[in-house]
Amino acid sequence: MSPIFLDEIKFRSQELNSEAMDWYNERMAEGEEIKRQTLEILEPRSRERGKLITLLQDIQAKFGYLPREAMLEFANFLDIPESEVYSVATFYNQFRLVPPGKHQIKVCLGTACQTKRGRIILEAWQRELDIKVGETTADREFSLERVACVGCCAMAPVTVVNDKAEGKVSPTRVKGILLSFELEKQKDKGEEEPS
Repeated sequence: MSPIFLDEIKFRSQELNSEAMDWYNERMAEGEEIKRQTLEILEPRSRERGKLITLLQDIQAKFGYLPREAMLEFANFLDIPESEVYSVATFYNQFRLVPPGKHQIKVCLGTACQTKRGRIILEAWQRELDIKVGETTADREFSLERVACVGCCAMAPVTVVNDKAEGKVSPTRVKGILLSFELEKQKDKGEEEPS
């Protein structure tokens, strides 16, 4: 290998190491902030084990999910094993362990939606977003949930997108909804629309 090529590799390596350190430092700062905010929620409260679910709900209300750092701080606060907090958080499906996406997609699988191909719509969302129910896309743009009923049975099958009910959804409509988000994102960035 030529010395110039080796210098380029060394430079790129240093550049990547710098980016990795920046990323690491940002995560550490986020973790410390989560711990601080969790303590703000917990400190005025009693340390009773019977308040475990209520306090987890309060923590989730603050962050939109249960961050690992918050659960560790919580276990410390109640002086219980971390595994106990985790087992409660994973037992009840009301708790999220991953941050919700910027855009929340909720697919109705109530009786009316199910008879109108709601499962096919759910599969279309999973395929298009490349995630499963309860997950968030890697870019944190979208999260996908399954809900029992949204009360819009006449519009079945229904998907709630950012608290707005979308009725008569089809797999093609799923692609259209996602395309509208992409176009909006490009518009915000000042980019040209795709051809």
